[in-house]
Amino acid sequence: MQPHATADLTVPPTAIESPLLSYRDEATGERVDLTAQQVGAWSARSASLLRDGCGLGPGSRVAVLLPPHWRTAAVLLGAWACGLAVSFRPRATAGLPVLEPGGDRPFDAVFVTPERQDDWLEDVPDAPHRYLVGTGPGRLADVPLGWLDWSAEVLRHPDVTPDHTAIRPSDPASADGTTYGQWGALAREVAGMLDLRAGDRLLVDAAEHEQPLKWLLAPLSAGASVVISANLDPARRDAVVAAEHVTRIL
Repeated sequence: MQPHATADLTVPPTAIESPLLSYRDEATGERVDLTAQQVGAWSARSASLLRDGCGLGPGSRVAVLLPPHWRTAAVLLGAWACGLAVSFRPRATAGLPVLEPGGDRPFDAVFVTPERQDDWLEDVPDAPHRYLVGTGPGRLADVPLGWLDWSAEVLRHPDVTPDHTAIRPSDPASADGTTYGQWGALAREVAGMLDLRAGDRLLVDAAEHEQPLKWLLAPLSAGASVVISANLDPARRDAVVAAEHVTRIL
Protein backbone atom coordinates (compact mmCIF):
# COMPACT_ATOMS: atom_id res chain seq x y z
CA MET A 1 0.00 0.00 0.00
CA GLN A 2 1.39 3.36 -1.01
CA PRO A 3 1.75 6.11 1.62
CA HIS A 4 -0.66 9.03 1.19
CA ALA A 5 0.54 12.55 0.51
CA THR A 6 -1.67 13.94 3.29
CA ALA A 7 0.64 12.32 5.83
CA ASP A 8 3.46 14.71 4.77
CA LEU A 9 6.06 11.98 5.30
CA THR A 10 7.52 9.71 2.66
CA VAL A 11 8.94 6.27 3.30
CA PRO A 12 11.43 4.42 1.08
CA PRO A 13 9.78 1.56 -0.82
CA THR A 14 11.72 -1.01 1.19
CA ALA A 15 10.13 0.28 4.39
CA ILE A 16 6.53 0.12 3.17
CA GLU A 17 4.44 -2.25 5.27
CA SER A 18 0.85 -2.76 6.30
CA PRO A 19 -0.66 0.29 8.00
CA LEU A 20 -0.74 0.36 11.77
CA LEU A 21 -3.15 3.29 11.82
CA SER A 22 -5.61 4.27 9.11
CA TYR A 23 -7.86 7.33 9.12
CA ARG A 24 -10.73 7.72 6.69
CA ASP A 25 -13.40 10.43 6.49
CA GLU A 26 -16.46 8.96 4.82
CA ALA A 27 -17.88 12.44 4.11
CA THR A 28 -14.87 13.99 2.35
CA GLY A 29 -13.05 10.93 1.05
CA GLU A 30 -9.86 11.87 2.90
CA ARG A 31 -7.67 8.93 3.77
CA VAL A 32 -4.34 8.58 5.58
CA ASP A 33 -2.50 5.30 6.14
CA LEU A 34 0.46 5.24 8.52
CA THR A 35 2.81 2.36 9.06
CA ALA A 36 4.34 1.72 12.47
CA GLN A 37 7.45 3.56 11.28
CA GLN A 38 5.41 6.59 10.23
CA VAL A 39 3.41 6.64 13.47
CA GLY A 40 6.70 6.57 15.31
CA ALA A 41 8.08 9.43 13.20
CA TRP A 42 5.08 11.67 13.81
CA SER A 43 5.12 10.84 17.52
CA ALA A 44 8.82 11.69 17.65
CA ARG A 45 8.17 15.06 15.98
CA SER A 46 5.43 15.75 18.51
CA ALA A 47 7.70 14.76 21.40
CA SER A 48 10.43 17.06 20.08
CA LEU A 49 7.94 19.91 19.82
CA LEU A 50 6.85 19.45 23.42
CA ARG A 51 10.32 18.94 24.86
CA ASP A 52 12.49 21.25 22.76
CA GLY A 53 9.88 23.71 21.51
CA CYS A 54 7.87 24.10 24.73
CA GLY A 55 10.47 23.06 27.29
CA LEU A 56 8.20 20.45 28.85
CA GLY A 57 9.18 17.25 30.61
CA PRO A 58 8.20 14.94 33.49
CA GLY A 59 5.89 16.81 35.82
CA SER A 60 4.38 18.94 33.04
CA ARG A 61 0.67 18.67 32.27
CA VAL A 62 -1.01 18.88 28.87
CA ALA A 63 -4.68 18.88 27.88
CA VAL A 64 -5.55 16.99 24.70
CA LEU A 65 -9.13 17.73 23.69
CA LEU A 66 -9.11 15.97 20.33
CA PRO A 67 -11.26 13.33 18.60
CA PRO A 68 -9.94 9.97 17.40
CA HIS A 69 -7.55 10.88 14.58
CA TRP A 70 -4.05 10.03 13.41
CA ARG A 71 -2.84 13.46 14.60
CA THR A 72 -4.35 12.80 18.03
CA ALA A 73 -2.36 9.57 18.22
CA ALA A 74 0.83 11.49 17.41
CA VAL A 75 0.11 14.13 20.06
CA LEU A 76 -0.69 11.58 22.76
CA LEU A 77 2.20 9.22 22.02
CA GLY A 78 4.59 12.15 21.78
CA ALA A 79 3.45 13.53 25.13
CA TRP A 80 3.82 10.17 26.83
CA ALA A 81 7.27 9.71 25.29
CA CYS A 82 8.27 12.86 27.20
CA GLY A 83 6.83 11.60 30.47
CA LEU A 84 4.00 14.16 30.53
CA ALA A 85 0.70 13.86 32.38
CA VAL A 86 -2.14 14.11 29.87
CA SER A 87 -5.76 15.11 30.33
CA PHE A 88 -7.92 13.71 27.52
CA ARG A 89 -11.31 14.81 28.73
CA PRO A 90 -14.46 13.89 26.83
CA ARG A 91 -16.59 16.67 25.48
CA ALA A 92 -18.16 18.93 28.10
CA THR A 93 -21.94 19.08 28.30
CA ALA A 94 -24.17 22.11 28.86
CA GLY A 95 -21.12 24.27 29.40
CA LEU A 96 -20.24 22.57 32.67
CA PRO A 97 -16.50 22.12 33.31
CA VAL A 98 -15.25 18.56 33.57
CA LEU A 99 -13.46 18.34 36.90
CA GLU A 100 -10.70 15.92 37.75
CA PRO A 101 -8.29 15.51 40.68
CA GLY A 102 -5.67 18.21 40.53
CA GLY A 103 -7.89 20.30 38.29
CA ASP A 104 -6.83 23.44 40.10
CA ARG A 105 -3.30 23.08 38.70
CA PRO A 106 -2.66 24.93 35.42
CA PHE A 107 -1.83 23.11 32.22
CA ASP A 108 1.43 23.73 30.38
CA ALA A 109 0.02 23.06 26.90
CA VAL A 110 -3.38 22.52 25.35
CA PHE A 111 -4.34 20.86 22.05
CA VAL A 112 -7.84 21.37 20.66
CA THR A 113 -9.68 21.33 17.32
CA PRO A 114 -10.81 24.71 15.93
CA GLU A 115 -14.44 23.58 16.24
CA ARG A 116 -14.06 22.71 19.89
CA GLN A 117 -12.04 25.83 20.68
CA ASP A 118 -14.87 28.01 19.34
CA ASP A 119 -17.70 26.04 20.96
CA TRP A 120 -19.27 27.94 23.86
CA LEU A 121 -20.32 24.62 25.42
CA GLU A 122 -16.68 23.65 25.90
CA ASP A 123 -14.48 24.41 28.87
CA VAL A 124 -11.11 24.72 27.14
CA PRO A 125 -8.34 25.31 29.70
CA ASP A 126 -5.76 28.02 29.23
CA ALA A 127 -2.05 27.23 28.90
CA PRO A 128 1.19 28.99 27.90
CA HIS A 129 1.43 26.79 24.79
CA ARG A 130 -1.79 26.52 22.78
CA TYR A 131 -2.16 24.48 19.60
CA LEU A 132 -5.03 24.04 17.17
CA VAL A 133 -5.12 20.61 15.54
CA GLY A 134 -7.14 20.32 12.38
CA THR A 135 -8.88 17.11 11.38
CA GLY A 136 -8.79 17.80 7.64
CA PRO A 137 -5.89 17.54 5.19
CA GLY A 138 -3.19 20.17 5.16
CA ARG A 139 -2.68 23.17 7.41
CA LEU A 140 -5.31 25.44 8.91
CA ALA A 141 -6.34 28.48 6.87
CA ASP A 142 -7.10 30.69 9.87
CA VAL A 143 -5.28 30.56 13.21
CA PRO A 144 -6.41 33.04 15.90
CA LEU A 145 -3.89 35.22 17.72
CA GLY A 146 -2.36 33.36 20.64
CA TRP A 147 -2.69 29.94 19.00
CA LEU A 148 -0.40 27.90 16.74
CA ASP A 149 -1.18 25.37 14.03
CA TRP A 150 0.18 22.04 15.26
CA SER A 151 0.47 20.70 11.71
CA ALA A 152 2.86 23.52 10.82
CA GLU A 153 4.81 23.67 14.07
CA VAL A 154 5.44 19.94 14.37
CA LEU A 155 7.22 19.89 11.01
CA ARG A 156 9.88 22.22 12.42
CA HIS A 157 11.12 19.36 14.59
CA PRO A 158 13.00 16.16 13.69
CA ASP A 159 11.25 12.84 13.27
CA VAL A 160 13.65 11.10 15.63
CA THR A 161 12.90 10.31 19.23
CA PRO A 162 14.42 12.81 21.69
CA ASP A 163 17.00 11.65 24.20
CA HIS A 164 15.54 8.96 26.39
CA THR A 165 13.37 10.21 29.21
CA ALA A 166 13.44 7.93 32.23
CA ILE A 167 9.77 7.06 32.81
CA ARG A 168 8.85 4.97 35.82
CA PRO A 169 5.66 2.88 35.94
CA SER A 170 4.68 4.87 39.02
CA ASP A 171 4.87 8.24 37.21
CA PRO A 172 1.52 9.91 36.38
CA ALA A 173 0.51 9.46 32.74
CA SER A 174 -2.73 11.42 33.05
CA ALA A 175 -3.75 14.52 34.94
CA ASP A 176 -5.94 12.54 37.34
CA GLY A 177 -2.86 10.76 38.70
CA THR A 178 -3.30 7.42 36.90
CA THR A 179 0.19 6.07 36.36
CA TYR A 180 1.89 4.68 33.27
CA GLY A 181 1.80 1.23 34.85
CA GLN A 182 -1.91 1.47 35.58
CA TRP A 183 -2.76 2.68 32.07
CA GLY A 184 -0.73 -0.18 30.62
CA ALA A 185 -2.63 -2.70 32.74
CA LEU A 186 -5.96 -1.10 31.80
CA ALA A 187 -5.06 -1.17 28.12
CA ARG A 188 -4.27 -4.88 28.27
CA GLU A 189 -7.48 -5.54 30.21
CA VAL A 190 -9.61 -3.68 27.65
CA ALA A 191 -7.83 -5.48 24.81
CA GLY A 192 -8.76 -8.74 26.48
CA MET A 193 -12.40 -7.65 26.85
CA LEU A 194 -12.49 -6.78 23.15
CA ASP A 195 -10.74 -10.07 22.33
CA LEU A 196 -8.05 -8.16 20.45
CA ARG A 197 -5.02 -10.14 19.35
CA ALA A 198 -1.89 -9.50 17.34
CA GLY A 199 -2.80 -9.09 13.68
CA ASP A 200 -6.38 -7.97 14.32
CA ARG A 201 -7.67 -4.87 12.54
CA LEU A 202 -10.04 -2.79 14.68
CA LEU A 203 -12.70 -0.50 13.19
CA VAL A 204 -13.45 2.58 15.32
CA ASP A 205 -16.41 4.90 14.74
CA ALA A 206 -14.81 8.26 15.62
CA ALA A 207 -18.15 9.76 16.65
CA GLU A 208 -18.80 7.05 19.23
CA HIS A 209 -15.45 6.50 20.93
CA GLU A 210 -13.38 9.49 22.06
CA GLN A 211 -11.60 7.67 24.90
CA PRO A 212 -8.06 6.82 23.66
CA LEU A 213 -7.84 3.92 26.08
CA LYS A 214 -10.15 2.03 23.73
CA TRP A 215 -9.24 3.28 20.26
CA LEU A 216 -5.46 3.65 20.73
CA LEU A 217 -3.89 2.09 23.81
CA ALA A 218 -5.84 -1.18 23.90
CA PRO A 219 -5.21 -2.17 20.25
CA LEU A 220 -1.55 -1.13 20.40
CA SER A 221 -1.05 -3.17 23.56
CA ALA A 222 -2.41 -6.22 21.74
CA GLY A 223 -0.45 -5.70 18.52
CA ALA A 224 -3.59 -4.86 16.53
CA SER A 225 -3.95 -2.17 13.85
CA VAL A 226 -6.66 0.50 13.87
CA VAL A 227 -9.03 1.96 11.27
CA ILE A 228 -10.56 5.25 12.46
CA SER A 229 -13.66 6.12 10.47
CA ALA A 230 -15.09 9.65 10.71
CA ASN A 231 -18.66 10.38 9.58
CA LEU A 232 -19.33 6.67 9.31
CA ASP A 233 -22.73 5.84 7.83
CA PRO A 234 -24.09 2.77 9.65
CA ALA A 235 -25.55 1.61 6.34
CA ARG A 236 -22.04 1.44 4.87
CA ARG A 237 -20.30 -0.16 7.83
CA ASP A 238 -20.29 -3.66 6.33
CA ALA A 239 -18.71 -2.29 3.15
CA VAL A 240 -15.98 -0.58 5.21
CA VAL A 241 -15.37 -3.78 7.17
CA ALA A 242 -14.89 -5.73 3.95
CA ALA A 243 -12.73 -3.10 2.25
CA GLU A 244 -10.45 -2.66 5.28
CA HIS A 245 -10.23 -6.36 6.18
CA VAL A 246 -11.55 -5.51 9.65
CA THR A 247 -11.60 -8.35 12.17
CA ARG A 248 -12.98 -6.47 15.21
CA ILE A 249 -15.41 -3.56 15.64
CA LEU A 250 -15.38 -1.20 18.58
